[in-house]
Amino acid sequence: MATTTENNDWPPCVGKGEEQFALPAALQPGRQDPPADDPFALAAQPQPLVVVISGPSGVGKDATVRRMKELGLPFHFVVTATTRPRRPGEVDGVDYHFLTHQQFQELLEQDELLEHAIVYGEHKGIPKEQVRRALASGLDVIMRLDVQGAATIRKLMPDAVLIFLVPSSEEELVRRLEQRKTETPEGLATRIATARQEMERIHEFDYVVVNSDCHLDETVEQIRAIIIAEKCRVRKRRFQI
Repeated sequence: MATTTENNDWPPCVGKGEEQFALPAALQPGRQDPPADDPFALAAQPQPLVVVISGPSGVGKDATVRRMKELGLPFHFVVTATTRPRRPGEVDGVDYHFLTHQQFQELLEQDELLEHAIVYGEHKGIPKEQVRRALASGLDVIMRLDVQGAATIRKLMPDAVLIFLVPSSEEELVRRLEQRKTETPEGLATRIATARQEMERIHEFDYVVVNSDCHLDETVEQIRAIIIAEKCRVRKRRFQI
């Protein structure tokens, strides 16, 4: 989920080509559930996945998801609902679903949020319905979440694939946060301290991918490789919402 201010966490050296990935059959959407007793059908028709892309603040989660969209990967990219004010350049329904506090509370009362949390004083959550529709259509679901949200998804959906993005060094992470220039000195100090704490939770994830400056396509390719490998599992992951 890209935002105007958060776009600054990535340098301008990222390529903007329109080249499409050649997708293997395992990544093609729209497949139906195969018979449980047919091993050939199970191998040929892998089930859709729920994939969480997470990591500390400033690691490039938004830039990674944005690049995946640019390359035309056939996934459903979840749009998070939030009560925070819209920033300049953000589009409702594309960057976030911008809700009032009352609207957000109604979703909570109806149990229609897959996960929700208070992040820097504002409510954020994932509406369940869009995830249900995507999985039912055979599309893999990509969620961009902070570390707190990823932990919630792990509890609700133990078979979710959790990917933790890390910078090449702590110095690189601090520099990215400083270059945003969207925080007060106190707010920046809080972000940096939180990012250090989030790095300590790496053991809660299934995979780790190093997201280095000017190597964004390599990051996307590693995530794509993880998804392909997951499609080849004998024990398929299952999801119920």
